[in-house]
Amino acid sequence: MNDVSLMIGLETHVQLNTKTKAFCACKNPVNLPEEAEPNTLTCPVCLGLPGSKPTCNKRFVELASKVAIALGAKLAKDTFFSRKTYFYPDMSKNFQTTQYEVPLASGTTLKIIPDCKKDIRLRRIHMEEDPAKLIHAGTHTLVDYNRAGIPLIEIVTEPDFRSPKEARNYLQKLAQILAYLGVYDPMSDASIKTDANISIQGGERVELKNITGTKEIERALSYELLRQKNVLRRGAKVVQETRAWKPETGVSKALRTKETEEDYGYIFEPDLSRITTNDAFSKKISFGMPELPDTRRARFIKQYNVSGKMAESLTSEKELSDLFELACKKAKPDVSATWVGIVLAKTLNYNNLTMKSSGMKNEWVIELIHAFQNKEYSDQTAERILRKMVGNKCGYHVAVNKYNFPKLGEGANISEMAKKVVSANKKAVDDYKAGESKSLNFLIGQLIRESRGSIDAEGAKKEILKQIS
Repeated sequence: MNDVSLMIGLETHVQLNTKTKAFCACKNPVNLPEEAEPNTLTCPVCLGLPGSKPTCNKRFVELASKVAIALGAKLAKDTFFSRKTYFYPDMSKNFQTTQYEVPLASGTTLKIIPDCKKDIRLRRIHMEEDPAKLIHAGTHTLVDYNRAGIPLIEIVTEPDFRSPKEARNYLQKLAQILAYLGVYDPMSDASIKTDANISIQGGERVELKNITGTKEIERALSYELLRQKNVLRRGAKVVQETRAWKPETGVSKALRTKETEEDYGYIFEPDLSRITTNDAFSKKISFGMPELPDTRRARFIKQYNVSGKMAESLTSEKELSDLFELACKKAKPDVSATWVGIVLAKTLNYNNLTMKSSGMKNEWVIELIHAFQNKEYSDQTAERILRKMVGNKCGYHVAVNKYNFPKLGEGANISEMAKKVVSANKKAVDDYKAGESKSLNFLIGQLIRESRGSIDAEGAKKEILKQIS
């Protein structure tokens, strides 16, 4: 349940999939097919060597602006970078290039659940660079500067969350929008990391650092909420501090007392020019913007007469929703919706895949849906074909020929099979005659199994009733 005394604000860092880093020409490791050897994607700029001069990646600004516009934020007419001073080994130049005084965009809200009145206010969206990666090996700490300089956007919310579940819903919605925009691929090496500020009963706020992904945020916040409640129960006070979330143990660990903004000693970045946006720039970024999930969901409900829950499933991934619309040109909308939004989505989820990462082609799935609609296969057989297609990354015809799936009524003496099922399940027959309708469903299932899917449920029901009567 939501707790009105609980206040949570999130700072979410999203790695963008540009070809090169934020302020130099080094390759962005997010887009590489394989992980590069440590410290091989570096140059004087991202290593912070004396005399090196950064250059802002134009594509970085465009993608960040695209996200801001899609979220409904207002782009600043004039913005610039600052230096955030801190002395840790993951930032060899002893400062991070970020934005502080004037962020790229601000002032918008995000509805986390369709048709829900609750909105989450977004305070600011700004650009910055990723620090290097620290690798703790026993008593030593190693540093890989390949990650240093990866373009990041940071999306900061107001403390509007009243439960860990709300925070998870927000991150899932945000990741979905970013995937639709094509700036983030959940199956790539790009990451979404979140720092969470949490307080209860008006007490001091605690910052939880480096929570990766959308599922872990609920777990981390639930732990921290319980920890703070236990502190108060003991009569102690929650202290303002920064804690690191440890997913392997499911606990947080104190790192340091919480810094204030003054501790970072922000100054303007003298080596990077100001960024000016105007209406022409905004129109250029907005041109070709894809239809976003909420808009597409509402359209599906109206245009294809599907339920809200089905529309939500169909729009959970852009590639799935694109497939659904293509399938509707070859098959009925209700049939297409069932196969794309339920059967295919379930099969992909079981294999820990998305449509984009599965290697499946739209035409393969559409051919299967079309064959099912034409009653070439029973629903069970068609689903088995789909599983083979996903498992083997092969087309519909390849799966059918390789595994010899039977068509409806093909090579089977259904009448004899029905007699066999009825004879072998006399108790179920007697229960059905006594008024137990579930027993009929059991017999239908047995006949479908016996026929290896060469009969559908409707045909099996007719055959069983013939034998019983």
